[in-house]
Amino acid sequence: MSSAVLLLILSLYLALLFYVAHWAEKKNNSRWTNNPYVYTLSLAVYCSAWTYYGSIGVAATSGLNYLPTYIGPIIGIPAWIIILRKIIRISRINKISSIADFISLRYGNSRFLGALVTLTCLFGIIPYISLQLKAISETFHVVTRTSVHSDIFSDTTTYVAIALALFASYYGTRYVDASEKRKGIVTAVALESLLKLFFFVLVGLYVTFFVFDGFDDIYSKASVLEGFAEKNTIGGLPQAINWFFLCMTSLFAIFLLPRQFQMGVVENNRENHVKVALWLFPLYLLLINIFVFPIAWGGNILFEDTTANPDTYSLLIPQFFDNTTITVLVFLGGFSAAISMIVVASISLSTMLSNNIIIPYGFLGTLRSGNPQDNTKRIVNIRKVGIFSLIIISYFIYRMVALDYGLVSIGLVAFVIISQLAPSFFGALFWRRASRLGAIWGIIIGFTVCTYTMLIPYVTGAANPNDQFVTKGLFGIAFLKPFALFGLDYLSPIAHAFFWSMLANVFTYMAVSVSFKGNYRERNYAEMFIDVDKYITMHENAFIWKGTAYTSDIVKVLKRFLGEERTGRALKLFNQKYGVENDQELADARLIKFAENLLTGHIGTASAKILISSVVKEEKITLPEVLRILEESQENISINKKLTETSRELKAATNQLQMANEKLVWKDRQKDEFLDTVTHELRTPITAIKAAGEILYDDDDIPDDMRRQFLQNIISESDRLNRLIDKILDLEKFETGKQKINIGLYNLTNTIVKALVPLQQLIRNKNITVIFDDNSRAEAEYDEDRLIQVITNLISNAIKFCPETEGRISISLENDTEVITATISDNGRGIKPEDIENIFDKFYQSTNQNIKKPVGSGLGLAITRQIVEYHKGKIWAENRAEGGASIIFTLPKQQNEKE
Repeated sequence: MSSAVLLLILSLYLALLFYVAHWAEKKNNSRWTNNPYVYTLSLAVYCSAWTYYGSIGVAATSGLNYLPTYIGPIIGIPAWIIILRKIIRISRINKISSIADFISLRYGNSRFLGALVTLTCLFGIIPYISLQLKAISETFHVVTRTSVHSDIFSDTTTYVAIALALFASYYGTRYVDASEKRKGIVTAVALESLLKLFFFVLVGLYVTFFVFDGFDDIYSKASVLEGFAEKNTIGGLPQAINWFFLCMTSLFAIFLLPRQFQMGVVENNRENHVKVALWLFPLYLLLINIFVFPIAWGGNILFEDTTANPDTYSLLIPQFFDNTTITVLVFLGGFSAAISMIVVASISLSTMLSNNIIIPYGFLGTLRSGNPQDNTKRIVNIRKVGIFSLIIISYFIYRMVALDYGLVSIGLVAFVIISQLAPSFFGALFWRRASRLGAIWGIIIGFTVCTYTMLIPYVTGAANPNDQFVTKGLFGIAFLKPFALFGLDYLSPIAHAFFWSMLANVFTYMAVSVSFKGNYRERNYAEMFIDVDKYITMHENAFIWKGTAYTSDIVKVLKRFLGEERTGRALKLFNQKYGVENDQELADARLIKFAENLLTGHIGTASAKILISSVVKEEKITLPEVLRILEESQENISINKKLTETSRELKAATNQLQMANEKLVWKDRQKDEFLDTVTHELRTPITAIKAAGEILYDDDDIPDDMRRQFLQNIISESDRLNRLIDKILDLEKFETGKQKINIGLYNLTNTIVKALVPLQQLIRNKNITVIFDDNSRAEAEYDEDRLIQVITNLISNAIKFCPETEGRISISLENDTEVITATISDNGRGIKPEDIENIFDKFYQSTNQNIKKPVGSGLGLAITRQIVEYHKGKIWAENRAEGGASIIFTLPKQQNEKE
């Protein structure tokens, strides 16, 4: 493929990334950008060009030695549920925006320690960025079949580096507060992670099943190649120890690499996203490595007698078979892997550089006297220049140095350098005694040993393979050979450097921390880091400070960086949280901690401390005093929590009592209405009987027809009175448990048919259509007379509420293994939502009827519920979506007859 066409494809691809980043920034709270899958895919920035190309190179030349880089993170991932969550919580409440700020804050806002961590990261990551540019350059020339240009302006990588520098400078500095979430970058990186995985799996499938005839075919052909058996075995104890140290290196890297801290901690929106990452990220690592071996040894088979670079086998194999499409797609996947690492690493390094070196050591005085607009512009410009400069410097290192090294060698060197932060980082989370001096000297000594055993030999070895220092040791002393220090000669150079540097680092860190106690601020932050869960809701309470500070002075500092509006809003929230008066003159420790946190995102932890310290008068505090105050603080927090819980419980109890009281009032009112209704219902037949009786008694000349009519009225009203009394007695018997039921085995379908017979005239009067399948069989044990009473009540209610025209009642049975569910539905007005829970109460009459005054005594549905529940069933009402209401009851198929 021609260079021009490939450049056009790259331009379109970069335009797509710009568009995705821009879209994600606009859709800040969209579920497409704020979800655990995007978060997890962004963590796959770990898989850089080293993974995409370098792993294949290692597998082709050294067999299984590529695996420790991925085994380490997988081993460490279960600890994320505790460690990563703890780091996220600490960083969120303290507005931490980089690993340098994290370590610096834990050890008392140490400016020097923050700068030292930043320099360590720069030494490790800038060559790593160069590695990515090297991968882009080499693979571009593989695809276009051109040679690497010595002229900068003819090198395609020059323009790619500039484009990436512009992209990262723009989207990486959208917010002056570095702890703000960069949705655009995160979403773009997640998309790149998805694409690089897809393209890598695509070429893996192509090589395995199209170039060769599956895994077995590749294995059988590769197994006859020279050195296959030796390379593809873990070996003995020395090799196992090598693997262990390499796994530890990558385990530390997944926590300590600035880009991983950026994506895993700073860009985390919700802690529960970690739950998805716990299984999805290891799955991602598995998928992206599953075809490494087939591609590597497939390349060895095809290019056995050539000088082809094993790192580029994933491109060379499809190119060998003239498959331009897959070749270009694979290149785009590698390009994605490289640029995502470059962008995220440069953003995180720029934040560290500005917050821990440039601002605290150079621009703090200028920012202290500036106005909010100018300060914001200066900070953003510092970071933009930082990002652009880091990428351009990495480009020149690639041009001058990285061309002489393989992808994996540079990557592993970076891992070992970054590992020097491990003791101070993990000690910050779990060891109270750890001190600032211990962290500083541990990193310095560890980095010095790392330089001696790895960096100097790598640099001198590139220029002179027969260098005396490497071959004979310092001053010709064999015991001091950098690759076999003190006679330890069975470790690989990377494992060797990691072992000695970490040994020196950990020993120094612990020895100095034990020998020299940290100051009160270090111990204060040790408690706040280690016991973060105790202070997470009111962490300012745990901050210890003694002295004199005026609120107005602190507000002036905040306004210079946050502006008047944001400062006012922040202080209002603070005052509400802690119940502080708005016009309080003197500031306490809580406000000082709150102010430092607000400034941390803008200028870093160390500079925030320096600025606040410049406007307050602090007094020294002894370590015993710190511990005493911390104990009191913990007690206060515990008491506050208990008071808050008690208050919440009392509020809930008050609400429950209020609701119960309202229900009692309502019940009492309903009871009164019920008694009025029952009295009225009793009086009506009694009055009619009395009136008819008096007429018959007083008038002997009444015609026989009229006499019979009056006697019929007396009989009818007597029956009505009897039915009403029976209902009241029935209800009383059910409620007192005196009611007897006669259980038998019946078919509920037949029972419903029996209940419908006496209701047919009412149904015809309102021209109602009844829908019921009377051919089904639903047998259960129940009292049939009582069930007829239930069904009669429910169908009568449905008749009453059906509209005057086109009324419809449907009855259905659902016959399950243990219960029968009966549903009786009408197409009336339905039930008011507030009535649904109450229609079965004995003192209740629905007001949602088709006539003004409620009809009935309010006993029918109450008795119905009692009968159903006496049969161990359930009954409830629902409104139908299409209109009308349904009353549903369940009936167990078997009953233990009640005594």
